[in-house]
Amino acid sequence: MEEKLDVKIVTRGEKILVTGEEAKILIVVEVIDALLILIRKGTQISERDIVYAVGLAERGMLEELLELYQEKIAVNVKGKPILVKTLGQRHYISAIKKWDIVFGIGPAGTGKTYLAVVMAVNALKDGFVKRIVLTRPAVEAGESLGFLPGDLKEKVDPYLRPLYDAMHDVLGVEQTVRLMERGTIEVAPLAYMRGRTLDDSFVILDEAQNTTSEQIKMFLTRLGFGSKMVITGDLTQIDLPKGKKSGLRTALEVLDKVHGIEFIHLQAADVVRHTLVQKVINAYEKSENEST
Repeated sequence: MEEKLDVKIVTRGEKILVTGEEAKILIVVEVIDALLILIRKGTQISERDIVYAVGLAERGMLEELLELYQEKIAVNVKGKPILVKTLGQRHYISAIKKWDIVFGIGPAGTGKTYLAVVMAVNALKDGFVKRIVLTRPAVEAGESLGFLPGDLKEKVDPYLRPLYDAMHDVLGVEQTVRLMERGTIEVAPLAYMRGRTLDDSFVILDEAQNTTSEQIKMFLTRLGFGSKMVITGDLTQIDLPKGKKSGLRTALEVLDKVHGIEFIHLQAADVVRHTLVQKVINAYEKSENEST
C-alpha cells in the first residue's frame, strides 16, 4: 500500500499510523477495513489481494471486493476453496455458466485456463456433461507431431502440461489418471479433433492464439448437443510462423456479433500471479502502444 499510494504506514501494537495526502490516507483506511472484514470471515489475504483492493478503492469500487470473496466456485483437492479474485474473472465465470461458446482472452496469469478447468470439473460432477476434452495446438511441433519419437501420449504431454497441472490441482493426480483411463477426461492435440462431433462434453481449447483460422473454425464446428466450449488465448503471445494470422484474432473479428458466443477480455488488473507479472505486462503494453 505504501508503494501504490505513496504513503507511510507504521504499526504500533494494535494501532496503525498513516501519513500522506488526505485522500490517500482515506483509501488506506477503507482498504484495511475491507480486508479486516475478509480476514474475520476466515479468508486468507495475499499480497495480490491487497494490491487489487487498492486498485478497486482508487476507482471507488471497493464494495465489489467483499462480494467477490463470497463466490466460492469449487474446492480444490486439498479442500481449499477456489474463489474468483477479480471482477474480470467474475464476468468470465458468469459467461461460462450462461453461454455455450465462450472466449477468454487476456494475458498470462489471469486464470483463463485454470478457471475453465474448474468449471469443466463442476459440470462433470453435477452431471451436466459426460466428459471433459482438453486440447491445445502443438505449435512448437508444427502440429503434425509426426517426427517426434514415442507414442502419442509421450509426444503430446509436453505441450499439454499446463492443462494437466490445472486438472491435478482441482481433482488430484490419482483421480485425474483414473478418469483419463476411463475416457471421461481426454487430453489431445487440436489436430485430433478433426472429423468428430463432441456431444455432452465440456471442451477447452487452450493457447488458441496459436491456431490458424482453419483450425479454430474446425474446432468450433465440433460443438455437439449438450456441450460447452471455452476457448482461451493471449493475443500478445502468438508463436505462429511470420505472416500467418492468428485464428483467435480472426474469430474475434468474424464472430463478435454472433448471438450465443461471448468474448470476455481479461486485463492486466486480472492477473493473479506475482505482482511483478502485472508490472511486466503493463510495461510491455506501454512500450507496444508507444511504438504503434
